[in-house]
Amino acid sequence: MNRFDFFYQLGLKYPLFQGGMAWIADSSLAAAVSNAGGLGIIAAGTAPPQYVREQIRQVKQLTDKPFGVNIMLLNEFTDQIADLVCEEGVKVVTTGAGSPGKYIKKWKENGITVIPVVPSVAMARRMEKEGVDAVIAEGGESGGHVGELTTMALVPQVVDAVKIPVIAAGGIADGRGIAAALMLGASGVQLGTRFLVAKECTVHRNYKERVLKAKDTDTVVTGRPTGHPVRILKNKLARKFLDLERNCAPLEEYETLGVGALRRAVQEGDIEYGSVMAGQIAGLVKEEKSCREIIEELFAQTMDCLRRARDLETDLYPDLADKGQEVGQ
Repeated sequence: MNRFDFFYQLGLKYPLFQGGMAWIADSSLAAAVSNAGGLGIIAAGTAPPQYVREQIRQVKQLTDKPFGVNIMLLNEFTDQIADLVCEEGVKVVTTGAGSPGKYIKKWKENGITVIPVVPSVAMARRMEKEGVDAVIAEGGESGGHVGELTTMALVPQVVDAVKIPVIAAGGIADGRGIAAALMLGASGVQLGTRFLVAKECTVHRNYKERVLKAKDTDTVVTGRPTGHPVRILKNKLARKFLDLERNCAPLEEYETLGVGALRRAVQEGDIEYGSVMAGQIAGLVKEEKSCREIIEELFAQTMDCLRRARDLETDLYPDLADKGQEVGQ
């Protein structure tokens, strides 16, 4: 079986998912990614069910292509949203922040493809046993909630551990990253930070400009003592979080500081006291383009990388290449 068949069966042109970024991945972005041949994803985040339903219906007006919904399992409305995606005929659900085990049977009965984000081999194996269709192996380079393993270390180990398709995420923003993920054994990729500056992304202009100006060392992981670490771009909010860690502050203070921080950044453009989530690869993101331009550029770069990789065989092992040519003749 071709490792890309999974994506073709979903109706995609490219083996690419857009990340489910809370308060950012809305109908505008999801529809644009889907229309360009990837899988656009609406983020439920901590939003109420009515918001998610409205976004789903808006996407249906903007595209006839497949799209998905990302459900953060810590959301207080998870049970309702789990029913809602069935009612609205959503075809793909990705999940984060826990196990979707209690919903899998219901979703599968409604024809939904289930793909959880996993931070470890153990979680990937558990998800496979519970009957999911694929997993997204996300390294700690990603923005937002992160695990400890890097993409380079995590992806090949997950690929070796399960028989279902593995989608690589974290630290991928161009064709070199996609080619590397494929060489690690992934069947496809998920990108979030690269789409923050898509023209169709409705995040506040201040947020976009902060990402475009980011350098390689501009992100930091905050909130580790809470058990839910988050990668954001450095600002005054990040310094306050780090001060809490240094002072061994009570967990309640982290929660108080973080309440509404992402929405402040996304909707109000507060890039000092808002949570400006972005991956370590933000320093590589330098241009605002449409989703179609981004995706077509990504895969043109990927194909170029793969072609050049074939040339490396000759450069590395010229003697073997010569022998192979002789045999072929």
